[in-house]
Amino acid sequence: MVSKLDNTYYVCHNPFRHDARRTDTGSRHPGNHSHKGERPSDVIASYGFHRCTIYRWLKAVRGRSHSLHALAARPATGRPRTLTARQERQVFRWINGKNPRQHGFDFGLWTRQIVRELIAQRFGVRLSLASIGALLARQGLTPQKPLQRAYQRDPEAIARWQRETYPAIARAAKRNKAEIYFWDESGFRADAVHGKTWSAHAQTPVVHVPGQRQSIRAASAISAKGAFWFATYAGALTGPLFVDLLRRMMRGRRTPLHLILDGLPAHKTLAVKHYVAELDGKLTVHYLPGYAPDLNPDELVWSHAKRTGNARRPLQKGERLTDRITAQLTEMARRPALVRSFFRHPSVAYISAC
Repeated sequence: MVSKLDNTYYVCHNPFRHDARRTDTGSRHPGNHSHKGERPSDVIASYGFHRCTIYRWLKAVRGRSHSLHALAARPATGRPRTLTARQERQVFRWINGKNPRQHGFDFGLWTRQIVRELIAQRFGVRLSLASIGALLARQGLTPQKPLQRAYQRDPEAIARWQRETYPAIARAAKRNKAEIYFWDESGFRADAVHGKTWSAHAQTPVVHVPGQRQSIRAASAISAKGAFWFATYAGALTGPLFVDLLRRMMRGRRTPLHLILDGLPAHKTLAVKHYVAELDGKLTVHYLPGYAPDLNPDELVWSHAKRTGNARRPLQKGERLTDRITAQLTEMARRPALVRSFFRHPSVAYISAC
């Protein structure tokens, strides 16, 4: 801070601050170091600034009520934004919850380039990609991996399942003292790598996996109380194979069971219908709405298994994928609290609501 009072120059000197834009003008004390009766050029030299700087400061102080506040730092206005705040909010409404095809583009995912083209079409303004990125950030938009939803989904059927169909199943199960299980199948490969790991920039990390391909499929059924049943099998699921899996699950069961599963063709064969009829009400099968896997909490079993299994520890030499998957699913069966946690996912909250 520099001031001329009674023909004397006072400088508040801080050797650790050498930014003229950040110089403190609020203090009226000489500070850590004072210079009296010195030439302005000598005073400003103690700051490490050019000699012309102090003359601009003195001119500002003399020309504005002789106040040191004339030296206060002011935010620079900078170049004004090309789009107004209202236009930026309109860009947000174009993007949020929508896709480029709704605006006449061929691509289904938003990119900065497409946003730039859309702004140019609608507002007649062409921005740089960096400006587009800054605009999206100001609007709270971030790049994310989208969830996939089949366009054949029927929102009305899904709402009806959550509001009417499943509550009716839950009431019938309670009335008949039956259990409700959700069923699903999935496949595993030894050479599949899920998740990410750390590595130096621009150097893709390498994960060593068995050169010999191994694959296995598994079926599981879970209940909201934490029950867990599973079986592994090889090859594609067929009607007879599905019936065999059902026989294994029903073996030794005393209470009736309501089984909820998707509409895979193997689940609806004539052999399945005959087997269910043979059980005379002990097993009732219900089918989820089409293209709605998010309604099935058993999907989360596979998500958890694939994130924490081979993704964390690839198969070692001599290991068999079947043994690894069997051990992992057996461990999950011993953790009913983990199984119950799958039913707390927002997409299946309708189950707990009944």
